Amino acid sequence: MNSKKNITVAVAMSGGVDSSAAAALLAEQGYNLIGLTIKTYNYEEVGGNNGRESTCCSLDGINDARMVAAKLGFPHYILDFSEKFGKSVIDNFVDEYLQGRTPNPCVICNRRIKWEEFIQKATGLGADFIATGHYAKVRLDESSGRYILSRGRDSTKDQSYALWGLTQHSLSRTMFPLGDMKKSEVREFSEKAGLRTAHKPESYEICFIPDNDYERFLKERIPALKNLDGGEIVRGGTVVGRHRGFPFYTIGQRRGVGIATGEPVYVTKIDHKNNVIEVGVEDELMRRVLIARDVNLIKVSTLNGGLRVRAKIRYKDEGSLARVYHMEEGIVKVVFDEPKRAITSGQSVVFYDSDEVVGGGVIDRIIE
Repeated sequence: MNSKKNITVAVAMSGGVDSSAAAALLAEQGYNLIGLTIKTYNYEEVGGNNGRESTCCSLDGINDARMVAAKLGFPHYILDFSEKFGKSVIDNFVDEYLQGRTPNPCVICNRRIKWEEFIQKATGLGADFIATGHYAKVRLDESSGRYILSRGRDSTKDQSYALWGLTQHSLSRTMFPLGDMKKSEVREFSEKAGLRTAHKPESYEICFIPDNDYERFLKERIPALKNLDGGEIVRGGTVVGRHRGFPFYTIGQRRGVGIATGEPVYVTKIDHKNNVIEVGVEDELMRRVLIARDVNLIKVSTLNGGLRVRAKIRYKDEGSLARVYHMEEGIVKVVFDEPKRAITSGQSVVFYDSDEVVGGGVIDRIIE
């Protein structure tokens, strides 16, 4: 008798190839499955190719998820999280830009919506675990009693960076069926399984901005942003141009700044209070020390002194050696061995010990 039949797993199905493959793998292994797809936003409210996009949680995605579940023979339900998503993710996204930051909404969505809310609903449906198509791994460390999150086998698709906010409780209820697979293997498996999503293209944009036009989205959301047009661009204390409004720029940006100086210049500082953008040469982007807030620790429960880590400040960053220091509850200081380019407030800093995630937080400010 297959004991896995007695274990119910709620699979988070976006309608993409990865979540579909995760479901097919678990079905093949004999688990009792429930397919759940979350509706995270109201299509008519976000603009940009309403409902016809192929992003996570789109109408097309919901339909594909339902068809895959039907083929594999398990029930599928849609969960409407649009109200909670709007308050927790979209409102935060807008607020962060208005503070001169560059947020990562997927990190907040993962913790608050795709795990905490999702687990609560899945439990109500009788699920023992949830499963997603993320390229990451989770295991229980017997010696510490903690659940450890680590990179997926496919280093080019690893998604552990965006999962640093997951709590011990969430990790204890999670399966990552694709953790030991490469993307090419997932495509091959999906094709052999006859999944309609096997060759579906990947989506890289934020789900609630399907046309990837942040400026359009923010202007439609807050019409008063037009009043910020014409703010000063400053270099070395001298006004050298005018900008479209500080929320439409990010640290390290070179293209689209709108000034000609005879040499490459980059956005080095965003002063949201005065609607001023500061620019400078690339060397001015190099910093060593940051303060992070909303810190969540995974591999360890506390930071004793300065913990040696490899820290990533953006998804495609390879990571650099640093030391992280506890300052107060939920706040740490990160000191890099060597200066890092374009550390950006609002983005995540994630700490690694080899392939294992020590923890992470939101970059609050850069102090030197």
